[in-house]
Amino acid sequence: MKVAKSKAKLSPQQCDALLTALQDRFDNNLSRHAGIDWPKVKARLDANPDKLWTLAEMERLGGEPDVIGQDKATGEYLWVDCSAQSPEARASLCYDREALDARKKFPPKGCATELAAAMGVELLTEEQYQALQQVGEFDTKSSNWLKTPPAIRKLGGAIFGDRRFGRVFIYHNGADSYYGGRGFRGILKV
Repeated sequence: MKVAKSKAKLSPQQCDALLTALQDRFDNNLSRHAGIDWPKVKARLDANPDKLWTLAEMERLGGEPDVIGQDKATGEYLWVDCSAQSPEARASLCYDREALDARKKFPPKGCATELAAAMGVELLTEEQYQALQQVGEFDTKSSNWLKTPPAIRKLGGAIFGDRRFGRVFIYHNGADSYYGGRGFRGILKV
C-alpha cells in the first residue's frame, strides 16, 4: 500500500480533474447531502487547498469520497468514502500498529490506523458509520474497521461494521485479524 510520504501539492491539472470528479459525484448523489449546495462546498475546498491532497488519496485508493453532511458546530463539510463496498486497496489490514507488531505468523501488509493517518483521514466512529448507512446502503459484501473505544482496544479487540439482511451490524474481532473483505472508510472534515 503506497501513500505519498509527504503531502505533496497537486498540480493544477490534478486539482481540476479531482474537483470535476468530486462535483460530478456530488451532483449524481444529491440524496446524500440534501440542502447542501456545491458552491458552498467548493468555497470551503478553495479556502483549504491542503485538504485536496487527502481527497485525492481517498479517490486514488478507491474510496469515492462524497459529502454526507455538515458539522453544525463548525460548519465543516463531512467527506466520507462512499464506494459501495470497502475500498479493496485498503483491505487485508489489521487494526493498528500494536496488533500488527504482535502478529508473528502471516502478518498483513499493514494496519488501518496508520494508513488512515498517512492519508490524512480518521477511521469512522460507530456513530459516523451509522450516519453513513442512513444516506445509502454500503458494505453489503464487505466490512470496515471502525474507530475502537480504548476500553475495547485495551482488551485486544477492535470493532467493525457492515450491512447485512437490510440492517447495520457492529461486531468485534481481535485487532490482529485481517480479511480480504475488510478495510476501512475515512472521514475528512473541510
